[in-house]
Amino acid sequence: MAEMGSKGVTAGKIASNVQKKLTRAQEKVLQKLGKADETKDEQFEQCVQNFNKQLTEGTRLQKDLRTYLASVKAMHEASKKLNECLQEVYEPDWPGRDEANKIAENNDLLWMDYHQKLVDQALLTMDTYLGQFPDIKSRIAKRGRKLVDYDSARHHYESLQTAKKKDEVKIAKAEEELIKAQKVFEEMNVDLQEELPSLWNSRVGFYVNTFQSIAGLEENFHREMSKLNQSLNDVLVSLEKQQGSNTFTVKAQPSDNAPAKGNKSPSPPPDGSPAATPEIRVNHEPEPASGATPGATIPKSPSQSSLPAVVVETFSATVNGAVEGSSGTGRLDLPPGFMFKVQAQHDYTATDTDELQLKAGDVVLVIPFQNPEEQDEGWLMGVKESDWNQHKELEKCRGVFPENFTERVQ
Repeated sequence: MAEMGSKGVTAGKIASNVQKKLTRAQEKVLQKLGKADETKDEQFEQCVQNFNKQLTEGTRLQKDLRTYLASVKAMHEASKKLNECLQEVYEPDWPGRDEANKIAENNDLLWMDYHQKLVDQALLTMDTYLGQFPDIKSRIAKRGRKLVDYDSARHHYESLQTAKKKDEVKIAKAEEELIKAQKVFEEMNVDLQEELPSLWNSRVGFYVNTFQSIAGLEENFHREMSKLNQSLNDVLVSLEKQQGSNTFTVKAQPSDNAPAKGNKSPSPPPDGSPAATPEIRVNHEPEPASGATPGATIPKSPSQSSLPAVVVETFSATVNGAVEGSSGTGRLDLPPGFMFKVQAQHDYTATDTDELQLKAGDVVLVIPFQNPEEQDEGWLMGVKESDWNQHKELEKCRGVFPENFTERVQ
């Protein structure tokens, strides 16, 4: 019997909830149609707007903080790999090996400590701060429903009072329901009227504490990391001194028919030759070819020498941009810092104001980023050749574009 009674109560409660939803829906329709007045509270509505704004800002800050922590983690891994590489190439008989290994261990510990403190003092605090919003958001929604209930009870009571044939019993019951609905609404309303402004004002102190913590932790981290870097530098300086004059130099390989190497560097190319700009000093030391005066040095152009490809490429790009472009013969002036050309293989629709809009076939002159730290992986900076030829103004024409939409042509 008890079980049946329990089920009966549950069924009755469900029926009551369904009836409430129907009543609220009807009331909202009447209010939207202008057939029923709606209780308004502009001050509370402003508090709700502030609440939503605060929630949006906090959610964004949490997301960006997690991205920052992921970047710290990635930098830690990269730093660890770099130090492992140093440990592998540091030969056992070189002085300072133990010190270098100890510095690498301390470097790893410093990164882990920095990451953990960011989690404890910033991320967890951020999570706690945002943790209070879901409950308040739910209560704001519930207050809205209770306000509709209150308006509905008020309208029902008013309609019974103005009816031609009055039923005092129904009027008394309607008044009782109105008082009850008003009490429930006002209790929730008073609590939120106090909490929402307080929560809104708390954002200032929270933002201050969060960013102060991050700034302090980062400052301390870089200070300690600077000490480790200085110690590593001292170890390497000591190694260099004890290894004598075996200074690293970039040398070109002699050609197959070159005699034994001498000990001279080539003279700079004469003015006016394509290799005159820039001046590249490289220690390639082939002996004079047959018929040359002993002791003389024959300069070699980058294309003839066996310089690393990156040196030759940089040399060619500089010559094309700085020398050929400035000569004014056969080529239009190229933008400052021009490196190479690419051609769009596919259309690309820009999604931001700093991006280039590309059509398949567009030629882009690639230039370096003003701030290398702003370059994202897979993106290049450039100006469409047609825009450059027309305007000659980088500020108006340059933008970033995805490298994989293009193919290098020069």
